[in-house]
Amino acid sequence: MCLAVPMRITAIDGYTATCEAGGVLRDANLFMMQGEDLAVGDIVLIHVGYAIKKVSEEEARLSWETFGTLLHPDA
Repeated sequence: MCLAVPMRITAIDGYTATCEAGGVLRDANLFMMQGEDLAVGDIVLIHVGYAIKKVSEEEARLSWETFGTLLHPDA
């Protein structure tokens, strides 16, 4: 089983993107997404430090809500 977290790209420098989700910033490698048209503001799935797929705002929102429920089931 693998887990990928949707994160919004806040900056791109070559094959490295700074991404944010829930106030957490991480650098992610874009090498696996060569040929994909990526820009600041796009949301990508991050798995072990690599961006692996571009996702829609709706897909990301549903994932973030699910993670929130898992982490805070009583909220």
